[in-house]
Order: sequence, then structure tokens, then C-alpha cells
Amino acid sequence: MERVRDIRLLPKAHLHLHFTGSMRPTTLLELAGRYGVHLPEALTSGEPPKLRATDERGWFRFQRLYDIARSCLRTPEDIQRLVREAAQEDVADGSGWLEIQVDPTSYAPLLGGLIPALEIILDAVDAASRETGLGIRVVVAANRMKHPLDARTLARLAVRYASRGVVGFGLSNDERRGMARDFDRAFAIAREGGLLAAPHGGELSGPSSVRDCLDDLHAARIGHGVRAAEDPQLLKRLAERGVTCEVCPASNVALGVYEKPEDVPLRKLFEAGVPMALGADDPLLFGSRLAAQYELARAQGFSDAELAELARQSVRGSSAPPDVRRTLLAGVDDWLDS
Repeated sequence: MERVRDIRLLPKAHLHLHFTGSMRPTTLLELAGRYGVHLPEALTSGEPPKLRATDERGWFRFQRLYDIARSCLRTPEDIQRLVREAAQEDVADGSGWLEIQVDPTSYAPLLGGLIPALEIILDAVDAASRETGLGIRVVVAANRMKHPLDARTLARLAVRYASRGVVGFGLSNDERRGMARDFDRAFAIAREGGLLAAPHGGELSGPSSVRDCLDDLHAARIGHGVRAAEDPQLLKRLAERGVTCEVCPASNVALGVYEKPEDVPLRKLFEAGVPMALGADDPLLFGSRLAAQYELARAQGFSDAELAELARQSVRGSSAPPDVRRTLLAGVDDWLDS
């Protein structure tokens, strides 16, 4: 019988983690108490809230919980704490590279404006990286519920700070709203500025949203993308182009996209040759972090050799510099040989 290796010791890259959603529940409780923010029971019970975002009411509830949590981040010190603790959690789970996604407009009102907010976030990333040894970069994400002109402003800002640790440009929130093509100019600005295009698609909406990300936004990575499994031709296209899908199994189940963890089509994407980077999405709301996503793959029957390949795919899909990639990939081989 094959020995079961410790998933937490498997070197990997984490490419799908949202900023507020990375917060520890204990930190949220402490900050809420400090600022007098009333938290609903869904955020204080110690259990992940029951969410089904496949209908309008469920998505509204998810967004409301997220907004309440975000309102507890009010100072540069709060931002520094969040990033430091997120990095610590990632390191404990075997991550050697983290690309954390943030819309700085959400934090700007309490942090002195859009530019100060992003600079505070980038400073916190630098400090956490030095403290933990984890390579950390930022994906600036526009909100598809807002006007496309806002996205262009963010794209220009992201490009301006590419030398300070911004590596990508994303598009988040409810993919059932608006058209990807409305944001094509923002993504063109980001790509022309050397940033990786990584919009959300193919979770709450079906394969068509993934195609839109490819055709209209020229995505190099897809946030989620798991619904591509419903279209064999789309799977082939993703595999041929080497577009990495940032698949978040626990999130898919928590939001009602799939009923059970075993229903998430990891095997279908894997066997089609679609590169995947497993991600935790919003641990605060979904109750599990990075290593747990690999455990869900293991529960689906992925062997240690296949889990190692998933880890390699996450590294290859990242923006990590060549020396970091080489170190992580060598670590994957060592894990498999142990």
C-alpha cells in the first residue's frame, strides 16, 4: 500500500486567494470588536456560513457577508496583519508563491484614497514576504458590477505599480452580470503594460463565460473555469493554449455550483490536459485553505504523483520568476521521492 505523503509538505503556488476572504475568523472577531461592527451569526458561529450563490438572493447574501468583513479593515496596521497572517497560513500549507487578488477601490475610502490604498497593500505584501519568506505578488481586480471606465482606471493604476509587485489584472464579482467585452479596453491596457490577464469565468456561469474571457479579454488564466468541463471543445482549446484554470473546489461546493466535493470535475479537466492551480478563494467564508483543496483532489482518487503534477501546474501558471519556479519544482520532485 502506497504511503500517504503530507499534502502540507508539497510545494505549490497559490493563485486564487481574495484579499478580505483570506482573513482568519479569529482576526475578524477581534477587529469587529475593536470597531464596534456587529457581525451576523454566519460570521461568528465558528462554522462556514451556508451559502448558495446560484440564485440572486444567495449571491446577495454572500456579498453582504463579504462587505461586512471588509468593513473591519480600517487602518494600515489591519492590512499588514491580514497579509502577514494570510502568508503564514499559506506557508503552513506548503505554498511557496502567493498571488493575492484585491480591488483597492474597496479599501480606498478608509485608507486615504485609491493610490494610498494600493501602496499600503503593496507595502504590507513586501513586509509579509520578508517576514515569512513567501513570495507574494498582487493581482489587481476590477469589479464587473461597476462601470467599465472604473476598470480602465484600475488597469492604468495596476500597470503603474507593476514594478512594485502587481503582476496581473482580474475581473471579479458575479460573472452573470455584464459582458466580458465591456471590459476589453481595461484588459488591453493591462496586457500592454505587461500584466497577466486573469478574469473570473466559468463558475456561476457556464462555458460561454470562459469563452468570453478567452475571446474578449485574451485571458492567460481563468479564475475558476471549472464549468468548461461541460464543453469538450472548450476543454481542448484551454489545453492547447495552456490556459491555467484557478479551480477552487471548496468554493464551488459552498456556492452551490456542485452538490458534493466529488462532483467537482477535477478529473475531467486533468485528463483533458487543462492546467489547473487549486485555490482556496475565500477561506473566511468557505472554511478551508490551500492544502484542503489538494485533500479534496486526493479524495477524488488523485494519486500522489497526480497531486504533484497539480502542484507543478500551479507553479507553471504563476508569475513567479525562473529561480523561484526551479526551486519549487525541484521541491515537488523531492516530495514525490520522499
